[in-house]
Amino acid sequence: MNQVTQILALVIPILFALTIHELSHGLVALHFGDPTAKNAGRLTLNPLAHLDPLGTLMLFIVHFGWAKPVPVNPAYFKDPKKDMIWVSLAGPASNIILAFLTGMIIRIVGMEMSNNFTFNFLKLMLYYSLTINLALAVFNLIPIPPLDGSKILQGLLPPKYDEIMYNLERYGPFILLGIIMFGRFAGFSIIGSIIWPFVNVFANLFAGVSI
Repeated sequence: MNQVTQILALVIPILFALTIHELSHGLVALHFGDPTAKNAGRLTLNPLAHLDPLGTLMLFIVHFGWAKPVPVNPAYFKDPKKDMIWVSLAGPASNIILAFLTGMIIRIVGMEMSNNFTFNFLKLMLYYSLTINLALAVFNLIPIPPLDGSKILQGLLPPKYDEIMYNLERYGPFILLGIIMFGRFAGFSIIGSIIWPFVNVFANLFAGVSI
């Protein structure tokens, strides 16, 4: 299978994983009373509404990245800290569910390649879907802004740590990008060493395959 075909098999799972991730954030926020994402046109399955250029590029390069965050206004929530935890968890949870469903399909159809190009393409797409969704879920649970894990941590911490977390939001993206780029140049991915063991465990659990 040539490189162009492999890229095509990768693009579809990436777009779907990112779209479902952000859509889930918006839907849960709406459930708790916040219409901000809906008013911004982000409650859509159109992937173009959710793509972040750098985050998407990182997914292609290192197989973990991020989408454009859905706008959320906690002022609409009855219990902002608690409700924000659920909104933040929604994205990673949706990717874990997608990975589980993909894994069940892989268990049924298997991953053995054949002489049929279409079947091989679909199996490769399933493999990428499993990998991307698991990596996206685990990566976003890391507690560094702007990742979901930072908002979950902020919701769990006592109020006296709010100022620290707010200040961290200013530098978090630069810290995250610095860690990723350091790994690329050093040949050792710090974030990869954190997430890939989890990805392997769940890939084996869901699909019976190793990543």
